Amino acid sequence: MKSVWPVVNVCVLLLLSFMPFGAANAVAKVDESVAADFELKTADGQSFTLHDYAGKPVVLHFWATWCPYCKKLQPGLEKLRLNYQDTDLQMIAISFNEDADANPGQSLLNRGLKMNTLVLGDEVAKLYGVTGTPTTVFIDRSGHIVWVTNTSNPDDPNLDKAIQFLLE
Repeated sequence: MKSVWPVVNVCVLLLLSFMPFGAANAVAKVDESVAADFELKTADGQSFTLHDYAGKPVVLHFWATWCPYCKKLQPGLEKLRLNYQDTDLQMIAISFNEDADANPGQSLLNRGLKMNTLVLGDEVAKLYGVTGTPTTVFIDRSGHIVWVTNTSNPDDPNLDKAIQFLLE
């Protein structure tokens, strides 16, 4: 498995080379760590574990209902989710740092967003080193984190490039 990393790193660097210089330096983070498994509940109370999606590309979107930057980004993520719905890409929203009366699942539905929503994700956010919203984590088929971004731009072309990279 170690021999794969030079190839993966070269591919990630090629991906980053197509990004605008400022964006690549400001928001890109190549991380060779394996994405930590976790278990959370969906907004409707079902159990979710990351392990159940082993072998599939996954995008984890950490957000909060009160976050204006999340509200700005989410329509772009939903558009990408719909564009790639015929693939095995999994796009998961993880709500954390919420007010006691927050209803994350309903919040997304009210905005027309239908991505899977996990709630009470504070411990998972800590596990992934997430300190602010929005934070979006891209995990490849081998379970490695390949990019993390804090962009709130719903039209950021790097989001689509990252998903295309995951699907290769």
